[in-house]
Amino acid sequence: MTALKRVLLLGGGTGSVALMATPALAAPSLESQYIFNTLSFLMHGFLVMLMAAGFAMLEAGLVRSKNTAAQCLKNIVLYSIAGIMFYVLGYDMLYGGASPYFGGFTFFWSAGEVPAAEILEGGEYSAGSDWFFQMVFVAATASIVSGAVAERAKLWSFFLFVVVLTALIYPIQGSWSWGGGWLSEMGFSDFAGSTIVHSVGGWAALAGCLVIGARKGKYGSDGKINPMPGANLPLATLGTFVLWFGWFGFNGGSQLAMGTMADVSDIGTIYINTNLAAAGGVVVACILTQILYKKIDLTMALNGALAGLVSITAEPLAPTPGLAIIIGAIGGVIVVFAVPLLDKLKVDDVVGAIPVHLFAGIWGTLAVPLSNDGASFGSQIVGIVAVGVFTFVASLVVWFIIKAIIGVRVDEESEMEGLDKADCGMEAYPEFGTGSQRM
Repeated sequence: MTALKRVLLLGGGTGSVALMATPALAAPSLESQYIFNTLSFLMHGFLVMLMAAGFAMLEAGLVRSKNTAAQCLKNIVLYSIAGIMFYVLGYDMLYGGASPYFGGFTFFWSAGEVPAAEILEGGEYSAGSDWFFQMVFVAATASIVSGAVAERAKLWSFFLFVVVLTALIYPIQGSWSWGGGWLSEMGFSDFAGSTIVHSVGGWAALAGCLVIGARKGKYGSDGKINPMPGANLPLATLGTFVLWFGWFGFNGGSQLAMGTMADVSDIGTIYINTNLAAAGGVVVACILTQILYKKIDLTMALNGALAGLVSITAEPLAPTPGLAIIIGAIGGVIVVFAVPLLDKLKVDDVVGAIPVHLFAGIWGTLAVPLSNDGASFGSQIVGIVAVGVFTFVASLVVWFIIKAIIGVRVDEESEMEGLDKADCGMEAYPEFGTGSQRM
């Protein structure tokens, strides 16, 4: 078989069109598939790793200046803890397959030997590349909690919670679906983790906010809500753009293959839908805040983008571009109404992580059957409820245990002074700090 290829030949200022017969493209070898699949995991993995920087910058911009250095410290440490715990226990628990309910319990993951090319099967990839790609996902889950409990949580208490979250809570619930467990068997679908990653982070954050309590002065005894604006909105905007950029790795890499033309085409579709969903979230958040508050709220626009991204994450491949915009736009609506709702309930979420990752994550998971005929609303609801109940209850238990042992909240003096000085002994903006001396 041959295929006709239309080629434009340019020369001497004139153009002519010629028809050239070229051989049809041969199917890629198994070795080539292995190489490109592995490359996809590595390439998309370091894009997701960049989201750690996005979370750090977003949170650093949305906290008050006296807590900025502490928030940056939390983000680099939680990423490190996530990597170590996913190596020690998390990865094998997620994919060990020993139990449909609890995953596996093998300690200390190690990459297998690269198989010889002649025994490769289509779709395989380096074990190490898969570990890296999955590890950066669990780190993103922990980052969600960091922003919600900012400005009043003890550093070491938070780090201890991250140990349990990344070693046990995240891998156990992840094994139910991505690890081939009971949710997978019943047809639950979550392409890149609206529930498995984002809602899990949101449930853990909600539990932490309830146990730790609100920041001093946030809610008055008369029911008044006192705004505590972030110190650096340009930095928060930069963090949002970095997260948006990293999300192409988050969703695109979840295709789990790049060894065929069909896979690469699907990744392109995922990029388009991911981008459009975020755009839909931004535009709707701007329109709604203009209508409701007579001004456009930048922080709502930023969280609208993130909510759109979270919403499309459960199924970024199947929707049409138009449906992707609608899914993301509904995420933007959720954020605009959920942020003030949490304040009315006196749940102090510093960066809006719970509306973005929990509420929009639930919506995105429910939306999967709108475009994916292989999913049902029944199985999606069961998955949302099961993961939510397990994560929230387990997180509550862990937070309460930590509270009983070492406490979870800084003392009032440290909170008033700021965690930069109290925990780090330094200030992120020393020129503008209370103790600065200008020359």
